[in-house]
Amino acid sequence: MPPSNPLPPKENALFKRILRCYEHKQYKNGLKFAKQILSNPKYAEHGETLAMKGLTLNCLGRKEEAYEYVRRGLRNDLKSPVCWHVYGLLQRSDKKYDEAIKCYRNALKWEKENIQILRDLSLLQIQMRDLEGYKDTRYQLFMLRPTQRASWIGFAMSYHLLGDYEMANSILDAFRTHQMKGPYDYEHSELLLYQNMVLAESGQYDRALQHLHKFQSQILDKLSVKETSGEYYLKLKRFKEAEVVYEDLLKRNPENVMYYEKLIEAKQLSDPDEKVAFYDVYKKEYPKAIAPRRLQLTEAQSQPVFERLVDEYLRHGLHKGIPPLFVDIRSLYEDQSKSDTIEKLVLQYIENLTKTGTFGPEPSEVKQPASALLWAYYYAAQHFDYKKDTDRALHYIDAAIEHTPTLIELFIVKGRIYKHAGDPVSAYQWVEEAQAMDTADRYVNSKCARYMLRAGHVKRAEDMCAKFTREGVPATENLNEMQCMWFQTEAAAAYQRLQQWGEALKKAHEVDRHFSEIMEDQFDFHSYCMRKMTLRSYVGLLRLEDVLRSHPFYFRCARAAISVYLRLHTHPLQDAPQTAEPDTENLAPSELKKLRNKQRKAKRKAEQESALAAQVQVKREQHHKARQQQEQGDPEAPQLDELVPDKLARAEDPLEQALKFLQPLRTLAADRIDTHLMAFEIYYRKEKPLLMLQSIKRAWRLDSGHHHLHECLVRFQRWLDESLASLHPDVATVLTTETQPMVAGRSCVQMAEQWVSGAARTSQAAALRLLQFYSLGCVEVLDSLRDGDFGPCETEISSYMEACSAKFPYALAFKPPAPAPAAEEDGADDAPPAKDPVAN
Repeated sequence: MPPSNPLPPKENALFKRILRCYEHKQYKNGLKFAKQILSNPKYAEHGETLAMKGLTLNCLGRKEEAYEYVRRGLRNDLKSPVCWHVYGLLQRSDKKYDEAIKCYRNALKWEKENIQILRDLSLLQIQMRDLEGYKDTRYQLFMLRPTQRASWIGFAMSYHLLGDYEMANSILDAFRTHQMKGPYDYEHSELLLYQNMVLAESGQYDRALQHLHKFQSQILDKLSVKETSGEYYLKLKRFKEAEVVYEDLLKRNPENVMYYEKLIEAKQLSDPDEKVAFYDVYKKEYPKAIAPRRLQLTEAQSQPVFERLVDEYLRHGLHKGIPPLFVDIRSLYEDQSKSDTIEKLVLQYIENLTKTGTFGPEPSEVKQPASALLWAYYYAAQHFDYKKDTDRALHYIDAAIEHTPTLIELFIVKGRIYKHAGDPVSAYQWVEEAQAMDTADRYVNSKCARYMLRAGHVKRAEDMCAKFTREGVPATENLNEMQCMWFQTEAAAAYQRLQQWGEALKKAHEVDRHFSEIMEDQFDFHSYCMRKMTLRSYVGLLRLEDVLRSHPFYFRCARAAISVYLRLHTHPLQDAPQTAEPDTENLAPSELKKLRNKQRKAKRKAEQESALAAQVQVKREQHHKARQQQEQGDPEAPQLDELVPDKLARAEDPLEQALKFLQPLRTLAADRIDTHLMAFEIYYRKEKPLLMLQSIKRAWRLDSGHHHLHECLVRFQRWLDESLASLHPDVATVLTTETQPMVAGRSCVQMAEQWVSGAARTSQAAALRLLQFYSLGCVEVLDSLRDGDFGPCETEISSYMEACSAKFPYALAFKPPAPAPAAEEDGADDAPPAKDPVAN
């Protein structure tokens, strides 16, 4: 439709130049042309020019002025699609997608067939997963541009994402028949594979297989054709044909584990002996392949057969000196008999290699290289560490280090043994020694930093990582920029153990922001993938983004944040007391001199820290400025609030903050009992009985025997006993009815007594025994005692620590605190860990 407030030819030509300048990112020239129009008194309030000026200012980072001009232009011309479109672009640059969609819909009221607005609207709809709206918008684009490839593909994909596979396939068929002409290239190949995926997801495997065979000459990804057809044959129970396909694939890659598993399915082998014989065939056919030898160990059930096979496998690995040999066969340890067999063989190897230099006692045995004994020691150390036999593990790793004191892997394993034994300080010291042997190894550097964090030495860990981060920028800044989430999750846990709540929350929020950024980054791929025809990968991307926060990194950061917020709700931080001025008049001259020296040192240190912080801030600003220049003037992203640890730790609503971390887990990690136990802890403190009940029921369905769940159920029942009378009758009825299957008519005291094997206890000692019987982490129990959750119990703390120390002799958490070293002038390093993360 024509503009609601048209400009005369001269000004209209200037306005078109503003549009061109915006498209070519010539923003300063665009502002000059806008000024020429607005300087004319007749058009000083021209809405569309004001809106474009605002959009141009936004690209230059002048956001407040941009909003002022755009809103002013909109007020002057509410019927202008340009003004509404520009306002939507402004909202989109601030990630306010819902508001942007409203603006685009308003723009379409006045210009229903504007292609650009429809495209922008479709991108926002798929970003927000408004699939019905996306389908309608793609239909309009399809009707307006029926000859464009993107119109067909987007229209078909909208039906695919909604689950209407037949309609999606019909559109793709029509497009392929009427629009696609030879020669056939990569994009055509990807389109055919995408159409095949649509047919397969509809469950029509026979039809998908026919489609694959019909167009296989036009599909360039031959490996995908073979793998997909093999999968379809198995789905259709056409086993002979599937067998041929997977045998052919094994010739291509005899190390692919999936091919062997699929071939077993095709041959319909179920007996373990048949599977062992199956792998024997492929061991002979592919003598250098490791996969059939390793898979055979999993299937072997007969003790003599397994011993023969694992003996062969271990001898090969130790002779070759394969460091990850233990990691490779660790899954076999789930079977105790297999674990015992492996232990017996490894000890025999060590004995024979020490005496005769061979694996076996027979005189005809071939002499092994000297390194074979070293790798046998190395394997034995990991074996006994896995079995929690720390003394024997240390014995063998020490023997290996004595044999070859220059092998880095030995020191890393020794550090791991101490970590599992509960001594994170010794663990990081040994890994640090490994790192010193090869300072250019990024893996060992990262491993050392991780161990330092677990020992509570955060500053040392940052310095260690700084060896591989960009110069001139603090390591934490660079790691955050690179979204190095393993470091940030470990740092959050370290700060939590050190009871530095604000720092722990800062790291958790940084990780949370990374996930938000990853979800925002998909925006650029909506149009890119459709243009490049990478349609299968694009659908995979959308499905990944839908469950992104189920990732273990998010779960760890959320669990740490929720734990800290619950702690801060129960024990809010107190304001720091004002330090009184020392009474210098009554001090002796020597004491006064010491005080003045201390004050001078503190002042000097504060000045140094202030100067360093100023340098860091300058470098950070220079870095951000350079990044903005690299982005070539793209609309500036919204500036997030700075994460200030003290502010985070003094949140006014810690439970609401905890809920923000919990909500994604309730949807995406509903299969983990910890999710529902955390939910219960939050709702218990918020006194939400129905949500408490919901959390307990979901946890009960997952694991009714979980120790923490039983504790939550006891607390919930006790809360009900005290509060039932004050609840609404309908709510009380629901709570009583729904808890009955779990409570079975018992009171909270009766449930506790039964859980402690019938011992009736109501004293403090009984509560302690109950908690220990729950098999909670020993450090968690100790923390509860120290926090006074059971009242004053100094005697019980000492006896509990003695008992745990006897059980875990290497664990630092149960040893008396070492005397604090004298602080140096420049300040000591981080304090030792308040808690032991791996005592169990």
